[in-house]
Amino acid sequence: MIQRLACACRLIGMAARKSPFFDTATTLGKIVAFFGVSTLCGVLAAGLLVPAAAAAGTAASGSLQFFDQLPSELQRGALAQPSKIYANDGSLIATLYEENRQPVTLDEVSPHMVDAMLAIEDDRYYDHGGVDLQGIFSAVVSNVTSDRTRGASTITQQYVNNVIIDTNMQEGGEVVFSGQKTVGDKLREIKLAIAVEKELSKDEILEGYFNIVPFSGTTFGVQAASKYFFNVDAKDLSIAQSALLAGVVNGPTYYSPELNPERSLERRNLVLGAMLDKGRITQEEHDAAVATGLELNLTPVLNGCVGAEQAPYFCDYVKQLVLNDERYGATYDDRNKLLYRGGLSITTTLDPVLQNAAQTAINETANPDTTDAEIGHSMVSVEPGTGAIKVMAQNTRFTPELADGNSVQNFNVDQYQDGDPNKYLGGLGGFQPGSTYKPFTVAAWLDAGKTLNATLNGSKRTYPVGTPWNASCYGGAYVSTTEWTPINYGDTNYKTTTVIDGLANSYNTITLAEARELDLCKFQEIAFAAGVHNGKGASGEREMLEVNPPSTFGGGGDASPLAMATGFATFAAEGLKCEPRALVSVKTPEGTELPVPEQDCEQVMKKEVAQGVNMATQRVMTNGSGINLQVGVPIAGKTGTNDTRSQTWFMGYSTGLSTASWIGNWKSNNTTMSDKLIGGRIYPEVDGSLIAGPSWKNFIQRVAGQYEANPFTNPPASIIGQTPAPPRSNPAPAPSNSGPGNNNGNNNNSGNNGNGQDND
Repeated sequence: MIQRLACACRLIGMAARKSPFFDTATTLGKIVAFFGVSTLCGVLAAGLLVPAAAAAGTAASGSLQFFDQLPSELQRGALAQPSKIYANDGSLIATLYEENRQPVTLDEVSPHMVDAMLAIEDDRYYDHGGVDLQGIFSAVVSNVTSDRTRGASTITQQYVNNVIIDTNMQEGGEVVFSGQKTVGDKLREIKLAIAVEKELSKDEILEGYFNIVPFSGTTFGVQAASKYFFNVDAKDLSIAQSALLAGVVNGPTYYSPELNPERSLERRNLVLGAMLDKGRITQEEHDAAVATGLELNLTPVLNGCVGAEQAPYFCDYVKQLVLNDERYGATYDDRNKLLYRGGLSITTTLDPVLQNAAQTAINETANPDTTDAEIGHSMVSVEPGTGAIKVMAQNTRFTPELADGNSVQNFNVDQYQDGDPNKYLGGLGGFQPGSTYKPFTVAAWLDAGKTLNATLNGSKRTYPVGTPWNASCYGGAYVSTTEWTPINYGDTNYKTTTVIDGLANSYNTITLAEARELDLCKFQEIAFAAGVHNGKGASGEREMLEVNPPSTFGGGGDASPLAMATGFATFAAEGLKCEPRALVSVKTPEGTELPVPEQDCEQVMKKEVAQGVNMATQRVMTNGSGINLQVGVPIAGKTGTNDTRSQTWFMGYSTGLSTASWIGNWKSNNTTMSDKLIGGRIYPEVDGSLIAGPSWKNFIQRVAGQYEANPFTNPPASIIGQTPAPPRSNPAPAPSNSGPGNNNGNNNNSGNNGNGQDND
């Protein structure tokens, strides 16, 4: 071997003297030739001969010590793979990755691809032990005696190099690319290549190589490259396609068929020539392949929630849940690495049929192309009794690009998970609930032992400064600091009526009459236990909404649509509150199940109380503001509009689905929508029953039979109470000549009021 190396170095020296670059007629040429040849021979000696010398007991030199100190075992981490988020039927929601890679076994790679890669990169691959002396010498001679640069790294060395780069990128170490390598880097690569050849079979190394090498941008590995450039599997690559991909490896950007098609075609034909020269294809196969064009069929795998196949805002919500959960890593960086490199399969609760119907209804109501940019519309549905989130849709385009109709902020969820500012959810944090909050006051009324048919005086009255209100969480009393005169919608219907009629028609004065007999803190506690909380809270834990008299019909703060849907799902499930759930399972590429949050349900309300509220909210649909929103199955609901008509709601629910439909001004919370373009039209009147409600109905009518809608259970008589005696009838009036066209129907829209005097 020593004699062969000496001959090789003499050959290199002779070649160097013939090279224009090493022109010894010049001083510079002599210096370059001397150092070039000496360095190369030194590298070869240290890398190849020193181990043999050490085995023979030869005295150690500086080079030997240096070589012995180099690592002899290649540290191989798991290759980055995309994670995929799926809906509950297995359909894809989105793919998240840093490197788009789809690992395959060697028998899943076309033989043409193997032939092409070996022909152009390492034709003696199966004959050498990781380092090809003959290839090195040939490359040196070629590079010194011609203008063409030829590499000498074997496929094993290239595999080692890519593993080192991948490991350093994952661990945040220094990444050294080919043109930046020192002699030490090359020696390390040589030693590791020899070690890898002792550890793995040739086929195992080649399989690893095909799965790790970059082909373009974020496309790594032959399977992902085959799908990206040609939309075929790696096992089905033709001769021409294989030659193209084998040529790209040498310079993914320089030879990119997408960016530099002419250069890529020339490189492909060079590979085909090598395949012919090495006897890997026939002349006829060569000529046929050369005669073809690139014939690309670019099929990119869109990355992240921006490129989601469906439900991008739900996708982002799921992403945030994983990034916030220490089950998936001790630190945020650990969790981010697992999510974008770990190849997770994440199955969720999303129902694509319901999601598509909700998105269609939203688009038909407030399409961003025909709606003023500040007007948002969203829907979110949860399943009573499980908390499973079935729908999460909104009317904006999920993209960070700044333009009207674009937003990456989620209208449906809180700003932070459980009020923890370190756990961002990407949400706006909610909006004023308006009159959709009134059922929680009714729940507190019933929980106090009172009845639906109790009559209350709904007269208009003024509450002066200093008016005390029973409030246990304020030390016993809340004292009004301003004079306040609550009014009903249209400043009408100030009358004595029942609690159930007051809710059906959303009379503020009846709700206030209830509050006068209640503990103000109680209805907020009931709402909080049911799942409604401050969506903008950042104290480190969930917070109740504010406690004050107007909050009895306005909420006392901002609640997210998801929280509101959860609260009404608690009514639907007869007081069983279930935390919203999005994750069903999380699996690694090997099939290992990672933990997910368990279903978390708790009875937080007396069954009979929830049954009583359900009776009252059904009356909303038959006798109140939801009378035009019936859909032919047992449904309960509540409309809501805040004082400035900037936020409107409809809460619709059955025994199997609870949905919050929200439309509002998400950029200017207190600016009315009355003069805004919504779906190509301006509504002279804006309230929950006119836009949010019909959009919900549009959604529900599209999914008949897709959710449970059984009759609600009637509450016991102790909850209903005795029906008030009808008023004494007056003597019959004289016959009227008005004729059959007289309309005595109730067209009162008073239920459409929201929070009336909501002071948020």
